[in-house]
Amino acid sequence: MSTNRQANRLIHEKSPYLLQHAYNPVDWFPWSDEAFEKAKSEDKPVFLSIGYSTCHWCHVMERESFEDEEIASILNEYFIAVKVDREERPDIDSIYMAVCQALTGHGGWPLTVFLTPDKKPFFAGTYFPKEDRMGMMGLKSLLNRVVELWNSRRNELISSSNKITNMFNSPLDFQEEDIQNEDIPEDLVHDAFTEFKYAFDSIYGGFGSAPKFPTPHNLYFLLRYWHATGEDYALEMVEKTLDSMYRGGIFDHIGFGFSRYSTDRRWLVPHFEKMLYDNALLAIAYIETYQATGKKIYAETAHKIFTYVLRDMTSPEGAFYSAEDADSEGVEGKFYLWTPSEVKDVLGEEAGTRFCKFYDITERGNFEGKNILNLIDSDTSGEDMNFIEECRNKLFLHREKRVHPYKDDKILTAWNGLMIAALSIGGRVLGEQKYTAAAEKALQFILGKLVRPGDGRLLARYRDGEAAFPAYVDDYAFLVWGLIELYNTTFKPEYLGKALQLNDDMIELFFDNEHGGLYLYGNDGEQLIARPKEVYDGAMPSGNSVATMNFLRLARLTGQSRLEELAGRQFKVFSNSLTSNPLGHAFLLCSFLFAHSAAKEVVISGSNSRDKEILAMIGVLRNKFNPFTTVLLSTDDLKDIVKIAPFAERYERAGNKAAAYLCENFSCQAPVYDSESLSKLLYGHQMN
Repeated sequence: MSTNRQANRLIHEKSPYLLQHAYNPVDWFPWSDEAFEKAKSEDKPVFLSIGYSTCHWCHVMERESFEDEEIASILNEYFIAVKVDREERPDIDSIYMAVCQALTGHGGWPLTVFLTPDKKPFFAGTYFPKEDRMGMMGLKSLLNRVVELWNSRRNELISSSNKITNMFNSPLDFQEEDIQNEDIPEDLVHDAFTEFKYAFDSIYGGFGSAPKFPTPHNLYFLLRYWHATGEDYALEMVEKTLDSMYRGGIFDHIGFGFSRYSTDRRWLVPHFEKMLYDNALLAIAYIETYQATGKKIYAETAHKIFTYVLRDMTSPEGAFYSAEDADSEGVEGKFYLWTPSEVKDVLGEEAGTRFCKFYDITERGNFEGKNILNLIDSDTSGEDMNFIEECRNKLFLHREKRVHPYKDDKILTAWNGLMIAALSIGGRVLGEQKYTAAAEKALQFILGKLVRPGDGRLLARYRDGEAAFPAYVDDYAFLVWGLIELYNTTFKPEYLGKALQLNDDMIELFFDNEHGGLYLYGNDGEQLIARPKEVYDGAMPSGNSVATMNFLRLARLTGQSRLEELAGRQFKVFSNSLTSNPLGHAFLLCSFLFAHSAAKEVVISGSNSRDKEILAMIGVLRNKFNPFTTVLLSTDDLKDIVKIAPFAERYERAGNKAAAYLCENFSCQAPVYDSESLSKLLYGHQMN
């Protein structure tokens, strides 16, 4: 990127992605009224380019085309060029990505869309090289073709844009005919399990063929299915996948943390970017599997994820950054690769040779002549892990001297909500107070910096002192999830109260009272050509899926039955999507299992939340995987809980003695007064 050029309008933006393009010769606009008014006044089509700062192919297209004077001159003369950061504006991205997928059968970033001045799309694609190449139309040819059609056959383009917009307004807007409003058959979860079984790679774990994505919520569903049915193969699929990912190159064995996805079946060669949301969701998967199996490797992997996040992805104020790039010094993966000679220079000949053998570091290499560390074919059982850790630490300190990949340091409310949830779960299950403290600190940042003064409206993005963009449904749903987990860890009533308040705000801003379901952007947001409702659980669970789980958990924790009714309506609204593609709705299936399983509600009451017996009872609940159990703590020092969950007042205790009540299938059993009895009540046996 040359900074000898004059900056364009993007120089005034906060988005790292937009700032990366601020010195392009292209006369970029951010998405704005100004851009579309100029398109109307100058009678020009709009060239819309959507991406994000750590996107490898976005960088490639910038180098090939957007830094190119020839391409810039065509765009500047014949188009209004608009740049959008998909992570700041998921509403815009969702609409035009759906168009691209419908028109081309695939999607991805960079996303390239041509619009009329009234924002209606007439052509969409993803990456284009500058020149025609191997049967692929180049951007130069495409731009010239659009100019020709705009001048000679504009009515056809406008007619096409109207048809596309009308086609997408219906399914995206969930008109009446799209909503089946039917009950979901309870055996759907068995059908989903069967589909996962057939898609499972029994040799390397994961589902489907390359490229392979972690998609942790698939594993959440399988863990819950195993818990509900006792089907051991569901747990085997989870363990095989988590083991294989950890052993593969998708895990950074030197600095920790997971990359975005694997380009191959074996999890060896990652796409090297690291995303906050992947690491949050994967940490939860490893912790839950540790609870389910008791195997320490899963707890250790979660610890390593959190080590990476707290070291490299946490701002001084305690909030979490968004991502790290795949590239450094313009080369994909350069920061992460090693040769045997580099390792031996740091560790010495003998230790270096031993370390190279352990992590498959060879002269031949496994990625462009260098090596991605991995344990895919390694036998780790006989090695001295203290020796390996000592070597790893030396190599980590050496690697720190390299040029680091670019870090996208914007703070997104939604992704912070996921990491708050993960750290909260880590704090209570792994017994690490520092994880709980980190979750609380991040939450205080969000509530202090990303809430609009005056009306309390949650905002979506913070960077460089500026909070902006009315928060989307994901921001609300994921932050509520984080608050529920933080309540479950600390039992501080204010977290449960805040979860309820934000949940109510979300319903008011996003819920479709006529048809049901939650829109992606609020009724106070910019009204675009469509108002989507997303329920597909892709790289992340959808806002609708997470909100449904939140409704169920909050209903059980507070006694607000209206929230359970809302969850039931969610299942009906999205029943057609769910039954037609169960594998694409794994998190919604988790919610469905929660709603239809033998849920347990535990209320623990006593005089003081730090009472030894109360802590022992809480430990009983945390030692095991209990995905369908909710826990409420009602003690004299946490008396505010009664305002949030009035039913808690009914649970009496014998003097100052702690008592635990177990309720199941709408009936409560007699209280028990010690942790041994609670364990027997919950699990049918006493603690080991």
